[in-house]
Amino acid sequence: MLNKKVLSIILGGGRGTRLEPLTSHRSKPAVPVGGKYRLVDIPISNCIHNDLKRMYVLTQFNSASLNSHVKNTYQFSNFSEAFVDILAAEQTPDNQTWFQGTADAVRQCQHHFHRHEYEYALILSGDQLYQMDLTEMITAHEKSGADITIATQPVSAKEAPAFGILKTDDDSFIRTFTEKPPIDKLAGWESDVSEEMKEVGREYLASMGIYIFNRKVMDEVLDDTTTIDFGKEIIPEAITSGKKVYGYQYEGYWEDIGTIKSFFEANLALTDDIPKFNLFDSENNILTRSRILPPSKVNVTTLSKALISAGCILSGDTIDRCVIGIRSRIGRKTTLKNTYMMGSDYYQTLDEVAECENKGIPYLGVGDNCNISNAILEKNCSIGNNVTIKGGDHLADTETPTYVIRDGVIVIKNRAVILPNTVIG
Repeated sequence: MLNKKVLSIILGGGRGTRLEPLTSHRSKPAVPVGGKYRLVDIPISNCIHNDLKRMYVLTQFNSASLNSHVKNTYQFSNFSEAFVDILAAEQTPDNQTWFQGTADAVRQCQHHFHRHEYEYALILSGDQLYQMDLTEMITAHEKSGADITIATQPVSAKEAPAFGILKTDDDSFIRTFTEKPPIDKLAGWESDVSEEMKEVGREYLASMGIYIFNRKVMDEVLDDTTTIDFGKEIIPEAITSGKKVYGYQYEGYWEDIGTIKSFFEANLALTDDIPKFNLFDSENNILTRSRILPPSKVNVTTLSKALISAGCILSGDTIDRCVIGIRSRIGRKTTLKNTYMMGSDYYQTLDEVAECENKGIPYLGVGDNCNISNAILEKNCSIGNNVTIKGGDHLADTETPTYVIRDGVIVIKNRAVILPNTVIG
């Protein structure tokens, strides 16, 4: 059984500054995605569907929300070996520092991993969207006789400078590696890809940040404590030192959620008629916390290309190409377009709503007569009546106490209160 051979290690990332303010009070893997999930649900679900049920999630910043989600979601039988455990950075007599990089995070946690029997360490990222047959990748690793296997994705010349680019030989072993090469230096870095990928100009193999290490090899490469990052140091050094590093090509949907723009676009893409990331695949469904919530209630609202989560009360005029999170409330004559509304963690009581109205302050959700587009509304926002929020590429990056603008996307911060008649954008 693969579960007895493989230990899965999910990297939670650093501070996630490029995703702020979504990561200002939670770790990157805990960021809500698709209205009802968390980013960490993606790699965990991929593992569970491939019968890989021994998992560690490594994190160090704002881990309380992630701890709570994992604890309340992934509960296995007491008679199985399955687990999903959080490992936050900890000071020990041998190490007094935070995680310095991806490899250093794994190195500092090795004493936990060594308590288990395993042949292969599967390293996954906690901030990517994909539905991947990990069993197939592990089988390819075994058949190749590799020391290390790297999942690769064919990308175009325009996309290549954002990734580590790998060059493979005829047997799919990686011979050379370059980190984020400029476009004018890409000549000769093309690899053998499928005809379908060639037709769309995706001939460069990018590292997906998904690795398989033989146990002994991982222990060996981590012995050098001066190396702190897999992509920038461990992998290039393994290639140049003669390790057998295999490239496993994956041509399915994969999105690296590293910036506000990519996060925003990936969520809205879920509303497409046939989305590349399929939430409705019963064999590869995304697992998450079960909640006892009422069905969503829709009053006279026109819905188009919208994902509506449970427990919502929608009274607006139009919701067009939007993802609406749990417990969302949208007032009368309000229009939302190209918006991800994350919803709320709780319902306000009628007394609390009345108190807000008496004080003239907005209560949870979006008020009446609002017009909102190209925006992310963080959890537990209170947006008053007659508010206009219009993002767009014409807007400069901005930071205020209640919202930020990143690449034209307006992000209303967690628990922000936007007063009536405010115009943003």
